[in-house]
Amino acid sequence: MKITAQQIAEVLNGEVIGDSSVEVFKLSKIEEGDQGSVTFLSNAKYNHFLYTTKASVVIINKTFEPIHEVASTLIKVDDSYKAFTTLLEYANQIKLMKSGIEQPSVISEGVTYGTDLYLGSFCYIGKNTTIGNNVKIYPNSFVGDNVVIGDNTILFAGARVYSESIIGAHCVIHSGTVIGSDGFGFAPNKDGSYSKIPQIGNVIIENHVEIGAGTTVDRATLGSTIIRKGVKLDNQIQIAHNVEVGEHTVIASQTGIAGSTKIGRNCVIGGQVGIVGHITIGDNVRIQAQTGVGKSIKDGDIIQGSPAMGYNEFAKSYVYFKKLPNIVKEFNDEIKELKNKENLS
Repeated sequence: MKITAQQIAEVLNGEVIGDSSVEVFKLSKIEEGDQGSVTFLSNAKYNHFLYTTKASVVIINKTFEPIHEVASTLIKVDDSYKAFTTLLEYANQIKLMKSGIEQPSVISEGVTYGTDLYLGSFCYIGKNTTIGNNVKIYPNSFVGDNVVIGDNTILFAGARVYSESIIGAHCVIHSGTVIGSDGFGFAPNKDGSYSKIPQIGNVIIENHVEIGAGTTVDRATLGSTIIRKGVKLDNQIQIAHNVEVGEHTVIASQTGIAGSTKIGRNCVIGGQVGIVGHITIGDNVRIQAQTGVGKSIKDGDIIQGSPAMGYNEFAKSYVYFKKLPNIVKEFNDEIKELKNKENLS
């Protein structure tokens, strides 16, 4: 899709300097800009690229004044970095502006859906499912029976949503994600085998949640596994049955959270963190990457290590961890010296 400099300026509330009718159809870095692209300049160390870029349009700050001739059309804004982010969002909205039901696809009996639904090829929608307005479900996705999907939510290709799951409005579920698979519940038998415990709960995902590719959120044994509003989950995360993740918490890739653990609001959890089940993590907690959490954490704590300890305590201890071979050598040398003195006496 082509758009003119004038149209971009209207989106960004900016001022055009140069040819307002010039058209662009792609975004680029300023150092890689070519004809038909739009880019931005916000960092002073990239200023020199403004005079050599072949980009058709460059977004700059109102306070910036070029010292050489510029071939590109300029759009002056209050904050070029934020403006370019706004433009990225605008371009993404255009890209995702799809509607219609492609074939082959299956819509089962009792399904209701709102306006501007996009349903890609080879999708399956189960019985009695309710889908809101402007929902986009990309090809090869599965949505089970009795599911609810709110307005403006996107399921990218190959997403899997099991029965009874509830997904709020303005959510993004990326490819390969599984919502509502069985929790890991098995009872040991006397002969060493295991009997499966039926998982009859569901998953509730509130509004404005984004879940990365390949992440799994298990259904509850009873009740609900809950992802609260504004949560952002990276790729390849495991959320076990009956877990609750608090509002606006962010979790990085390869983290695993065991069953029935409650995580508070506004937490930041690094990659490859392991969290045991049946504990509570408070609000505003920071957990560094590769930490092993085996007990409850109070509000505002910053922790690291395995098993986890306070971040400052870990940082101080790590100094000694690195020096441990030398410390041990010095200790052994002292012991030898003491033994030699004893023998001489």
